[in-house]
Amino acid sequence: MLRSAHALIAADREMCGDDAAPVVHLGDFCDRGPDTAGVIRFLRAGIDAAEPWRAVLGNHDRLFRNFLTDAVTSDPRLRAGLNWLSSNMGGRETLRSYKIEVENVDFADLVLKETATKVPAADLDFLRGLESYIETEYLVFVHAGIVPGIPLDQQLEDDLVWMREPFLTDTRDHGKLIVHGHTPVDTATHYGNRVNLDTGAGYFQPLTAAVFEDRECWILTASGRAPLHPQPKF
Repeated sequence: MLRSAHALIAADREMCGDDAAPVVHLGDFCDRGPDTAGVIRFLRAGIDAAEPWRAVLGNHDRLFRNFLTDAVTSDPRLRAGLNWLSSNMGGRETLRSYKIEVENVDFADLVLKETATKVPAADLDFLRGLESYIETEYLVFVHAGIVPGIPLDQQLEDDLVWMREPFLTDTRDHGKLIVHGHTPVDTATHYGNRVNLDTGAGYFQPLTAAVFEDRECWILTASGRAPLHPQPKF
C-alpha cells in the first residue's frame, strides 16, 4: 500500500511538474501490518537517497522506539491492561517482521539478544529522528492532533501522538489547517479546520494519499486528483 501511494504521488508530480515539495508521512509506520521492517526500510531508502520525504512520529512508532531503547512496553496514554505486546496492539507482528519469534520466549532474553542483533541500528535511528510535527505556511502535519488553543511549540508529545478529544470535536480555526491521522474514518474527511487522512490502512483498509496547495486539498486516485472539500456546517 505504501508503494502504491508513492506511485500515485509520482504520477501527480509528473503531471504537475512539481518534484520538490515535501512528501509528508503521518506516522504509525509500525505494528498493525505484516511488514513493519519493510516499511521502515522503504522510508529510510528514500530519505537516504535525498528524496524530499519527511515523517512524523505516531504513537505506535513511539511504542516501538521505547521498546528498543529501554525495553518498555507500556505508555502513559495506553488503556489500563494494555501494553505493546498485547494481542491487539501489533507489537508482536512488528517483531515477527524482523524474524523475532515472540511465543514462549523469555522477555528479558528477547530484549537483550534478539532485538539487538535483528533490528538494525539504523531503524532505531529512524524512529528516534521522526518529527513531532511539520509546519508549513498554511498547514500543520501531525499524527493525532493538537490541544486546541495551545501554541505548537508548547504542545506535548503525548498529545501530538495520542490526541482525540477535545481536538476531534473542536470547531475553532487553528490558524493553519491541521492534517492528521490516528483516528480512522471511512473516507478522508475535510472538517474545515482539519483534514483526517486515516482511512484504516492499519486494519487493511485503503491508504490515502493527498496533495495540498495552500489550504486546498485533493485526494490522489488512479484517475488523478479528486477535490476534497470541507464538509458543510449546519
